[in-house]
Amino acid sequence: MGILLHRTLCSIRRAASDPFRIASVALYDFSSAARRMSQSTSIPKKLQRVRDHGYDDYMEVEKKVRKVLMFYSLILSQRNQTLPISRLDTLARRIGFKNDQACALLLKFPHVFEIFEHPVQRVLYCRLTRKAILQIDQEKQALLAQVFPDAVTRLRKLLMLSSSRRLRLEHVRIARAAFGLPDDFEYSVVLKYPQLFRLIDSEETRNKYIEIVDRDPNLAVCAIEKVREREYRKKGIDAEDVRFSFLINFPPGFKIGKYYRIAVWKWQRTPYWSPYEDVSGYDLRSLEAQKRMEKRAVATIHELLSITVEQKITLERIAHFRLAMNLPKKLKDFLLQHQGIFYISTRGNHGKLHTVFLREAYKKGDLIEPNNLYLARRKLHELLLLSPRKARVDRELVSYRRDRGHDDIELIRREYVSDGRENGGDYDYEEKGPDDSDSEFSHTLDFSNEDHVSEGRLNKTDGAHVAD
Repeated sequence: MGILLHRTLCSIRRAASDPFRIASVALYDFSSAARRMSQSTSIPKKLQRVRDHGYDDYMEVEKKVRKVLMFYSLILSQRNQTLPISRLDTLARRIGFKNDQACALLLKFPHVFEIFEHPVQRVLYCRLTRKAILQIDQEKQALLAQVFPDAVTRLRKLLMLSSSRRLRLEHVRIARAAFGLPDDFEYSVVLKYPQLFRLIDSEETRNKYIEIVDRDPNLAVCAIEKVREREYRKKGIDAEDVRFSFLINFPPGFKIGKYYRIAVWKWQRTPYWSPYEDVSGYDLRSLEAQKRMEKRAVATIHELLSITVEQKITLERIAHFRLAMNLPKKLKDFLLQHQGIFYISTRGNHGKLHTVFLREAYKKGDLIEPNNLYLARRKLHELLLLSPRKARVDRELVSYRRDRGHDDIELIRREYVSDGRENGGDYDYEEKGPDDSDSEFSHTLDFSNEDHVSEGRLNKTDGAHVAD
């Protein structure tokens, strides 16, 4: 408002020579100022993004997982699921890796990839470790186990968020991992349940659409409504204060001024229409209707994040549903107005990828209410975070053989016997022949059971390692 007043004064000074122009300029500037203030909401439009390192660190691990999965698909596409090191860079560049980046990835994550020598060709190959294959198989099993009813329910709620109750098949396919849908969801979910979904070929756009058959009113309950009920019962907040409010948790270092706090307080009490409600019959030209629609967009994105597996999705995926869900054009600027509800992380793809988190669903880098698919994905994250030193110790224990242990013991015995002969005095070699001395040593240091002793120790060590 101060800037507008300054511009008005400057205009008045420029028009001082024309007294009839002063009133018109002042009236125009103040009317335009009032119009700008009326069109805007109580929360400032442009806010500086404040980083939250907890979510950024999460995305750093997610970036590594994404590269590992890309390399995993490359290895599985090869014969016998092995890849020669000589062709590694050539094939890796096809999926977006830079020069020598694939080799560095192999050495950086020894718990996921291993390098071995072909027994016949004597050529170095790489493959996935047993631990990595086990974790990826567990994730696939968890994905298939939650298709019905979890993934089906997510898809139904996603279609109900659309104003036309349908979405493009290609847009849903791009975001299938976020909603826990399998790769062949078009056949295993959509066509498998014709009583719930149907595919439509549009002649106008020449695209396929997924449409929901019947709208279930039991599913038209937003996640924020359950949160409000829980907060009302837990903290005993006034019903009027919690009726249209959202949980707000600003990132560390976010400056909250007096007027901003008042603006948020007013915005929390602004009523809005539910994201599942049809608003086609309302007059949306009034200021009150625009405020309600703006808050409805916040509730729509909140519900969209709530039905994902990890309570997060990229901003580019949300942009695909923008027209169908009546979301604003500048999504990033719109989400930055509500940094207490959402967080946008730019980590993961050199700032080109924007991941939107639902702040209330996370605590100290983990989901507060995790599901089985999320837990299966987190195990692969934990495997990447293991120390490479532990991988070297594991390989040494596995590669330790009984014959090597027996050779070491024989070497110690020869050195011990030779030292005893050179020093002398401890054993009487003159009264006994060399054969007798050898027989005495073989009787005193009975190595007949050394194989069993060393084997028993090795088995105990391996057993302890497997238990770990």
